[in-house]
Amino acid sequence: MTVVTRFAPSPTGFLHIGGARTALFNWLYARHHGGKFLLRIEDTDRKRSTQEAVDAIYEGLEWLGLNWDGDATSQFERADRHREAVQALLDAGKAYRCYCTPEELTQMRETAKAEGLPWKYSGIWRDRDPSEAPEGVDPVIRIKAPLDGEVVINDLVQGEVRVANETLDDMVLLRGDGSPTYMLAVVVDDHDMGVTHVIRGDDHLTNAFRQYQLYVALGWDVPEFAHIPLIHGPDGAKMSKRHGALGVDAYRDEGYLPEAMRNYLLRLGWAHGDEEIISTKQAIEWFDLSNVGRAASRFDFAKLSNLNGHYVRSGDDQMLVDAIAPLLEETRGSALDEAEKALLCTAMPGLKERAKNIVELSDSASFYVAKRPLNYTEKARNQLDEDAAAHLRVLASDFDQMADWEAEKLEQHVRDYVDATDPAVKLGKVAQPLRAALSGTTVSPPIFDVMVILGKQETLARINDAILATNF
Repeated sequence: MTVVTRFAPSPTGFLHIGGARTALFNWLYARHHGGKFLLRIEDTDRKRSTQEAVDAIYEGLEWLGLNWDGDATSQFERADRHREAVQALLDAGKAYRCYCTPEELTQMRETAKAEGLPWKYSGIWRDRDPSEAPEGVDPVIRIKAPLDGEVVINDLVQGEVRVANETLDDMVLLRGDGSPTYMLAVVVDDHDMGVTHVIRGDDHLTNAFRQYQLYVALGWDVPEFAHIPLIHGPDGAKMSKRHGALGVDAYRDEGYLPEAMRNYLLRLGWAHGDEEIISTKQAIEWFDLSNVGRAASRFDFAKLSNLNGHYVRSGDDQMLVDAIAPLLEETRGSALDEAEKALLCTAMPGLKERAKNIVELSDSASFYVAKRPLNYTEKARNQLDEDAAAHLRVLASDFDQMADWEAEKLEQHVRDYVDATDPAVKLGKVAQPLRAALSGTTVSPPIFDVMVILGKQETLARINDAILATNF
């Protein structure tokens, strides 16, 4: 048997972080078994579904690296197939037309409430003669569900779960206008797509019992179910806007790397021993539903940030340059040329050690490709006083005469200058103004490494700009 999983989001907004984890688990399970991972857009709610939301789902999955097999399926476009399945049930006597008016349904609800019972459709039209149908009522189509026995599902995460059929009513399959309901469409689509494993949030567990009945009524094989616990916020409550970002796009924009997000979402509810840093290759090799826990997971933003920092530090230099380039170009208002990208790649080993996300990395790298004269921060400007100007003038002249532009020799020359000028002067009294002159800030990678990366000509030009800016 070829394993087939699917991710079936509703396009009513961004790709939710919980949906992203569901997609990841489906993708990993399919890849682990050499199967297929399919994408279905459940766009039957035409009032809330938008193309913008569909595009956001595509972009979110692509950013996460969760490639799906084949073309995405639109549930709305399959409405005729859904109605065809219902007609087969009608022909087999396993479904029926219900002519209850809205007022009658309301009365049923109110009666159940008054008696302290859960609302359940009475089945009044289950075996009633259609000739008694009132005029002007467009009937809904309901399944003729079994009245006794029980539904037993051996869930791959939750274990054995069961419910008595008598607690389930005859659910609606087609509305009065002929449009299919969610419960019908999901079953027909999963069957036609050959889905073997339905992996989704445990908020769908109650749906599984009704869907099981429909599979049986249609004479189709029931897929394996795996209902994974939801993601909660740090306080244990269901994730909401008050906890922070909910959409995958927001994490991308905040500078998180897709490989870090995959790793973090994987560990939300799944474990492989004590492993925390898990590559995609390892995840595919190790992933199994038996290691998914039953308890809800808590989203820890600090842990995600630290994990992302690991992936930044271990990231490929060119990949990181490609990641920060759009941010740098937006900030300065012009495109980076190939020479500037090459410079950033050379500088990246020193830059990435200090950053936890792509935004921080971009900010710290910006001085390398900034246009002269630099804009100095207030702290940097405070470093460029009269004494600093005097030191920079001498050093600029000395640097201009140096033939070997190497970090060790540059540092040794500055140390020798400090010792010869005034034994009481510390290295920092010279190095900090030098850092301010070259970076426009008071924080940067080792300043002598910066000088080598900038090159002699650019270094001298920036020092001379700083001297002019001091007005001394």
